[in-house]
Amino acid sequence: MAHRIGSNRLFASLLAAFGLVLATLAAPAAWAQTEIQWWHSLSGPLGEKVNDLANKFNASQKVYKVVPTYKGNYIESMTALLAGFPKGEAPHIVQVLEVGTASMMASKNMIVPVSKLMKDANEPFNTNLYIPAVGGYYMDDKGTMYSFPFNSSTPLLYVNKDAFKKAGLDPNSPPKTWKEFVAAATKLKASGSQCVYSTSWPSWIHVENFSAWHNVPMGTKDNGMAGTDTQFTFNSPLHVHHVEMLADLAKKGMFSYAGRTSQADAKFSSGECAMITASSSALAGVRRNAKFDWSANFLPYHQEAAGAPRNSIIGGASLWVISGKTNNSYKGVAQFFSFLSRPDIQADFHQGTGYMPITTAAYDATRMAGFYDKNPGSDTPVRQISNRRPTSNSKGVRFGNLVEGREVIEDELEQAFAGKKTAKAALDSAVARGNEILRKFKAANP
Repeated sequence: MAHRIGSNRLFASLLAAFGLVLATLAAPAAWAQTEIQWWHSLSGPLGEKVNDLANKFNASQKVYKVVPTYKGNYIESMTALLAGFPKGEAPHIVQVLEVGTASMMASKNMIVPVSKLMKDANEPFNTNLYIPAVGGYYMDDKGTMYSFPFNSSTPLLYVNKDAFKKAGLDPNSPPKTWKEFVAAATKLKASGSQCVYSTSWPSWIHVENFSAWHNVPMGTKDNGMAGTDTQFTFNSPLHVHHVEMLADLAKKGMFSYAGRTSQADAKFSSGECAMITASSSALAGVRRNAKFDWSANFLPYHQEAAGAPRNSIIGGASLWVISGKTNNSYKGVAQFFSFLSRPDIQADFHQGTGYMPITTAAYDATRMAGFYDKNPGSDTPVRQISNRRPTSNSKGVRFGNLVEGREVIEDELEQAFAGKKTAKAALDSAVARGNEILRKFKAANP
């Protein structure tokens, strides 16, 4: 009996040990997470928020793990995508700047439309929940959303209120028109300001948004939203007048050109420049770094332009889903997008970055929480982009190869700002060179 008991105990011990081994061997399969690679182009405080979003999603469930990777600026990230996709080295998700939308939509073999992704994964998805000016930019005329709205922004006028006081200007009355802007700039220059005004993203602000804000077309076919057979038209008398004004300010030492992207942001937050036009996404850096009183305001407008101001349009970027991945990983991507759409997540991202909330629920949640009351001007981007109902001139721009087209525009604007070309000659050249790019895109995407 004792022998049998001992044998039973030995057998039980062996069985338990065998079970432990099986459990150990099975554990990796049972608990292995499916990784979702996400390439993005946000650095600094904005990059920190990206990592925070991924960490929060990863902590909310155990099946999937989003791995964010900074791939350089938007152009560098797009270059890496185009190089990696043919070799099967592309990520599941890539952040693409808004002017790359038409090109991405044309790359049908490389992308999975977000509407299809969410439907296939049985994830709730209602495009009507998104702020129209944001969601509509990434949809076709049939209501199919191609990419997921993420970091949407719009340009604002930033004012150093301390510099305004020193110049004898009312710090609580920023210029509403460009005429008032020039008058303020003149006083700021006279008060000793070394950098009166600068701008980030010249093409986006002074051509693309300028056109929408003044309800004049940047090009034909509803600025490319209604088709790819388009032509640029931003050499109108109003466009020329505006660039002439900027060139004259530069000649008089009241406009300091900073570069083609966001270089002017730091010039303002450091206190160097008294005024800048820059993306609403600059709010995070200004809040963190500015040691002076400041405000974020609507863009100025030319009062002689009929119907101005209208509404500004979005910039920033969206998230595109790349084809060739497993169905299981796509379910994870869909769950991640549902997570990003949650009002609490969107509200936190909006409040921490200056990017616009992509849903009305997130905007309402932020307003009801008192954030806008405690942080005056934080709702300016949403109010400006929703200032009036969009027209065919102010719904947005979706031209083919606009990434390349924007470089042409920037090149010609630099010629005008430096006094090397007249405003009309520069814009005529930009339109002619840009139309060549549009024709090549149309030929490649009939």
